[in-house]
Amino acid sequence: METMLESKEAAAGSGRFLNTGDGNCLQIIDLRHPVYVAAIEPDTAFWTLIEKGHLAQALSSGEIAGKLKKHFRKMSEEMETLRFGLTPSAVYFNPTEQCNLNCTYCYIPEARRLNGRHMTWAQMEKALRVLRDHFAATMPRGTRKPQIVFHGSEPLMNKGAVFRAIEEYAGEFDFGIQTNATLLEQEDFRFIVSHNVALGVSLDGHTRAVADRHRKNWAGNGTFRKVVKAVEMCRDYPLFNVICTVTSQNVRSLVRIVEFFHGLGLQNCLVNQVRCTLEGGRAAKPSDREMARMFIAALDRTFELYRETGRKLVIGNFANILLGIVAPTARRLMCDISPCGGGRCFFAVSAEGDVYPCSEFIGLPRFKGGNLFEDGLPAILASEPFKVVTSRKVENITPCSRCAIRHFCGAPCPAEAYQAHGSMEGRGAFCEFYEDQVRYAMRLIADGRESAYLWDNWDRDTKEMFRL
Repeated sequence: METMLESKEAAAGSGRFLNTGDGNCLQIIDLRHPVYVAAIEPDTAFWTLIEKGHLAQALSSGEIAGKLKKHFRKMSEEMETLRFGLTPSAVYFNPTEQCNLNCTYCYIPEARRLNGRHMTWAQMEKALRVLRDHFAATMPRGTRKPQIVFHGSEPLMNKGAVFRAIEEYAGEFDFGIQTNATLLEQEDFRFIVSHNVALGVSLDGHTRAVADRHRKNWAGNGTFRKVVKAVEMCRDYPLFNVICTVTSQNVRSLVRIVEFFHGLGLQNCLVNQVRCTLEGGRAAKPSDREMARMFIAALDRTFELYRETGRKLVIGNFANILLGIVAPTARRLMCDISPCGGGRCFFAVSAEGDVYPCSEFIGLPRFKGGNLFEDGLPAILASEPFKVVTSRKVENITPCSRCAIRHFCGAPCPAEAYQAHGSMEGRGAFCEFYEDQVRYAMRLIADGRESAYLWDNWDRDTKEMFRL
């Protein structure tokens, strides 16, 4: 790797030459902006915006090549660390297989959600001890505590064990809960706040008719009214977040949904495209074109609301794409990079103690790496099912290997790709959607509006490398 880096630097020569076939290659991207195009060096995610009328001059002046030559090694090292140098520090922990809902797009098989088992307290305590000891041995000293996110199915179906775990292991882990909120009571919320537990709630619409199209209980009844009451109870909590899953049934309502969320006083939310790992998700998928058009319209509306009220509603998954451009190593989510975070930054534990690279794989037995109660965690993380996921790189995927934005997208999601293609070397389910997001993000940067879409103080721990 050292030789390759030196070779690329040498290929830049005097710093005046680009795109010769033996040096740094800039790809020019039409942003659909009236003034600017983007020039991107894909290997390092280096980019610059260039006025269309001065493109030839900019590329021939030597300034861009000089910046690349000066900073190529540092940018390459940072990208290498981001992609291959991280170790797991978080666990998506399923304390039960059961769920009181039967959402049509769920990635957990229906039989498990209906008749699955709860993890006993003895099993949960044993699992937490294994995880504690592993992270103590592998995470660098001085870093934040490892994170346990109680995930689903529905974790509050096993509320007693979950809350006991939070109470007894508060000094060992940072905890989070992702819930459908139908079992969340005021007393539960007080406990969550008192222990600084991150809380995520799922809500897919601004009205009962929209939100309940996919999210229903086993009797076929929707949950909108109960969930909205929970959101109103939790909305001022700094560690609270709402997740909206976008399907063909609510995609055309996204503008109204973000207006509704903003009206509820939310500061953060995720507006995630439905995952297409299992048939229910694939059947609910909107087209890339419609998803992009309505999602960007919703982003535009958040900016208008910010100007009108002075209050942001940050769409976290888009903010992560934007961060991946302006500050690649500051990104908060690890789905939009390859290899993704599955098995590399986090992993998932089922209610039986089975370990998977990510929750998306829990319905795919092929990707079970071992059992937390029977196999050593280092061996699980090094197992073949994990290696298949952690070795998935855009460089090995067609057409991603030729794509200028490959490190802003990452060709997610590997579980979707495997189900769609029978191989990890296939692109994700929302290729055009990611492409449109990156173009939109760069238009925002060109217009100086990017901060309106990011969390306040997002750049507190960042350092500017150079300005071009």
